[in-house]
Amino acid sequence: MHEESKIATRVVTRTEAADGVLTIELGSTDGTDLPAWSPGAHIDLDLAPDLTRQYSLCGDPDNRARWRIGVLREPSSRGGSSHVHDRLFPGTDVTARGPRNHFALEPSDHYVFIAGGIGITPILPMVREAQRRGATWELHYGGRSRSSMAFRDELEMLGGGEVELHPQDERGLLDLQGILGTPRADALVYCCGPEPLLYAVEAATAAWPSGALHVERFAPKGFNEPASADAFEVELAESGLTITVTPDQSILEAVRASGVEAWSSCEEGTCGTCETVVLAGEPDHRDSVLSPDEQASNETMMICVSRAACPKLTLEL
Repeated sequence: MHEESKIATRVVTRTEAADGVLTIELGSTDGTDLPAWSPGAHIDLDLAPDLTRQYSLCGDPDNRARWRIGVLREPSSRGGSSHVHDRLFPGTDVTARGPRNHFALEPSDHYVFIAGGIGITPILPMVREAQRRGATWELHYGGRSRSSMAFRDELEMLGGGEVELHPQDERGLLDLQGILGTPRADALVYCCGPEPLLYAVEAATAAWPSGALHVERFAPKGFNEPASADAFEVELAESGLTITVTPDQSILEAVRASGVEAWSSCEEGTCGTCETVVLAGEPDHRDSVLSPDEQASNETMMICVSRAACPKLTLEL
């Protein structure tokens, strides 16, 4: 695995999008087109040494001159959102990586979009893409209050689908049973938002066809103990090395300790940067990126958190 290319970008615009939410537009520092992206994609921003964060792109994929992100100031920020709000102004340079997309919009006749708070950011371009494709769609968007919900004006201007705003202080929580209580074979469900919403949507779609639900998480899922507490071997096929991963090491840490380059970002299994091809063996998937079907295929794994469910893995590294 090789480090992704760094992209030198500069803040072009900064806008208050809602209470506590900024939209930032980035352009390349040399005026060239930015890399192409599709709805559901996100980028990494290197905000400071040892401070890299992922943000969903929420602008227009056809506009290669600008990337737009929406950032909520988190009261319990670990430094990322406060840095964006306090230090990113027009003219500020920031290094980006990506885009990457583990939340791509698959073909469907009908889409049910569910967004909670800042989770609207990847959903917004998906809604536009669904409309462009001629699919029917519905969007259910929940937030603490109307003033905290970004992109309301843009959403209300869209035609061709159903937009339901659910400010909690006016309408209460989203009625997920009413929205998802009847499974549909011709529909896909896309959801992004805080963890309680994602768990509730997962429960509400339990009877839907396999693969109907697609979610993107901001924080890692909780997991039980690993499949094995023992050390295991990992063969790095491209490097010609076999290394031992101890119980207190991640595969990523062991790979780097062997001198082999492996790029990562979040190191908690949510961003997909460290995704690695599995050539042999059975991974113990502990990421929050791959769908259940993708995990069951064992084609790739996130080496920052996932481990081995067998004595030896062979990876394309």
